[in-house]
This record gives sequence, structure tokens and C-alpha cells, in this order.
Amino acid sequence: MNTKQIIKKIEEGFFDARLLEIYVDNGMLEYQKKRYADAVREYEKRFGEDDVRIFSVPGRSEVAGNHTDHQHGCVMACSINLDIIIVAAYADEFRLYSNGREIEGININDLSLKMSQQHTSLALVKGVLHKLKQDGHKIGNVRAVMNSNVLVGSGLSSSAAFEVAVGAMMSFMFNDGTISKIEIAKDSQYAENVYFGKPCGLMDQCACAVGGLIFIDFKDVANPIVEKVDVNFSDFHHSLCIVDTKGSHSGLTGDYQAIPEEMKTVANYFGKDFVREITLDDIMNNLADLRKKCNDRAILRAIHMLEEDNRVFAQVRNLTNKDFASFKKLIKESGESSYKYLQNVYTNHDCTNQPMSLGIKISENVLGEHGVVRVHGGGFAGTIQAFVEDDFVEEYRKAMDALFGKGSCLVLKVNQFGACEVLG
Repeated sequence: MNTKQIIKKIEEGFFDARLLEIYVDNGMLEYQKKRYADAVREYEKRFGEDDVRIFSVPGRSEVAGNHTDHQHGCVMACSINLDIIIVAAYADEFRLYSNGREIEGININDLSLKMSQQHTSLALVKGVLHKLKQDGHKIGNVRAVMNSNVLVGSGLSSSAAFEVAVGAMMSFMFNDGTISKIEIAKDSQYAENVYFGKPCGLMDQCACAVGGLIFIDFKDVANPIVEKVDVNFSDFHHSLCIVDTKGSHSGLTGDYQAIPEEMKTVANYFGKDFVREITLDDIMNNLADLRKKCNDRAILRAIHMLEEDNRVFAQVRNLTNKDFASFKKLIKESGESSYKYLQNVYTNHDCTNQPMSLGIKISENVLGEHGVVRVHGGGFAGTIQAFVEDDFVEEYRKAMDALFGKGSCLVLKVNQFGACEVLG
């Protein structure tokens, strides 16, 4: 559809039903209409009037399973109603703008790995395109503009959403949408691991790509089990709140790397590659000798992983059985385990700077019996997560905004679609 036509139809409300279907929140409809119209206008500014297609890829919230995926464990995660919009058209060369900045140097005829490009957006784009092509899928040149409201460094997986956005664009535009969402997620993880140079599991990419509230079992990481959990938090009169504590992720790669590396030392003691392959009894029955071969924190982190894995299964049962009180109890247990045993709430390199610790404590004081709170995502900096009674959300939001600044507390809805074509 022509860009001029799309803008006119957006402003006239022609796509209102579709936008409400994706973003759920009626109070945000006018904001989304303006956002979409502005994204199309930006495309026209960059490339001129054109026939375009529009896609969406959401961010994600980890609901259960903190640092279990890289040990082939289980997680529960949901896609959220913050996303990346992609406005794209076919072209003779690959041009991509992301939030107003051009990502230069994309050449589909030269997707070779260059170490000098690590930790750049260019590396992520090249990595996804390379893996798609390697897997036998078609790739091609596009002109595209991306607009993201997934906060960078917020623990809502802005990088995973970006990777999946590149893969989804290639799937819809050059492969008739036939590349499975799980495969797009795997190729995105490859881009982040190999081209970008950051170790990560597959949870973030899966949640962004698949959509909805999902349970993922990574026991066979090449073929993860992904199942939808048919639950809406609003049915229990609770809202999902994510609080940006404004901590910086700069310089934390070593902290993130240490978690899987330390867990691996415990697994290796038993001749295994991943903690999922051992049991709590294995650890408890060999503690004295294990401490000679592994550091204490590694043992604590492995114990966290095994107990957290069990919590995920229990939380899925809780939600399936509509037992939200037990689900919340396990959210609290997960948060305490992450704080005490996984130890990813602040970095040991800067012990005096602890915005997440402070956010959790103040949340507990403010919420009382009205909700529960825990570390969210990878940790060390970024966001905390709270499940808050609907009638108490505004009071909680005011408290968090007072602590971390206006707009710090986001009240989110679950996006049921994942990577999808919105208009085309």
C-alpha cells in the first residue's frame, strides 16, 4: 500500500481494530496511531513516497525462570505491548534506519564475520542475514525504517526484538512468511552470540518471535518445546508492572558471562555440560569435594538454577489451575533466590550503586500484601518486575516514579501475536 494512503487510513481510524488487537490497551490507541503515521512519514522523509509493508516485533518480559535457559532449563515468558515497528519496501540496496540513525555498511553480498564490528547493530543485522542464508532461506535488499519503544537496557530485550525484526522482515518479504518463528529466534540468537559477541540463551528471541505467554523447555536446545499458556493476568485483577531503575548495562558483559561459566564448572564436575543434566542430590552429596573444584558462588548459582527450574513447572501449573496466590508466592521465592544465590541484583564491581536492590526494597514496603516484586531479566542493572493488584497500580506507579523519575513504571499488556505483519 502506498505511504500516502496508509497515513490517511491510519488517521481516519481504518486500522483501529487491528492496532487494538495487537496492543490491547484502548487508552494507548491514539498514541499508536500517531506512532505508526510518524514512522511512515519518516520512511517518506528518508526514501520518498513508496509502496510499503509494515511489521511489528514486541519486546518481552521474563515471567519465570531467571537464568535457566542457558543451562537448557525451562522458562515462562510473554511478549509485551512495547515493540519495534518496521516500515519496509523492496530496494536495490540494503538501507536501514533504526530510531533515526542509519545502520551503515549492510551488504548482502558480504556478510562475513568481522571482529571489529562486534557489539554493533551492524553485527546483529549481518549475523541474522548470514544465518538465514546459510539455512537456505532467501534474503534481499530493502529500504526500511524501524521505530522502537522497547526501552534500551531495560531488560525488555530490545536487542532480541531488533534481531527478530530483521529475520521477520526477511521471512515476510522474501519467503512468504514461511520461516518458522522458532527458526527466526535461533538465527537471532546466533547473531547475538557469534557476530555481536554476547553470550545469551534463546528465551528472549523465542518470546519476542512467538508471542503471548509461553512456556519453553530447552532440554533439547535444537528443538525447544514451546507451549502457549492460556492465561490473562487481568483475569486475576493484577497488572504486570516493569520498573526501569535507570542502572547502566555498560561494563556488565563480564558479570553476565560469569553466570553460565560458573554454572558450567559445577556441571563439568559431574561430567556434564549443563546444570540441567545434574540434580540437587548430586550437589548435596558431593559438597565437600565440589568446593575444592568450584567456587562457592558457582555452587550457589547451580542450586538456584535447579530450584528455579522446578519453580517454573510449578508456576505453569499454578496459572493453568487459576491459582494465582501460589503463583505470586513463587514469584517472591524466585526473586529471593536470584538475590541471595544467583546474585544478579547488583554488580560486585560497584557495590555502592544498587538501584535494583533499592527498588525491590521500596517496592516491598509500598506493596505490602498488594503485590510481589523480583529482579527482571538478566539483572545487575535495568528493571524489576512486579505483579500488582489493579486497584493498587496507581499508588505503586507514583512511588516508583518518585524514586526513579517520571515514566519509570510501565504497566504492560501481553501481546498475543509476536512477530507479525500489521499492514501490507
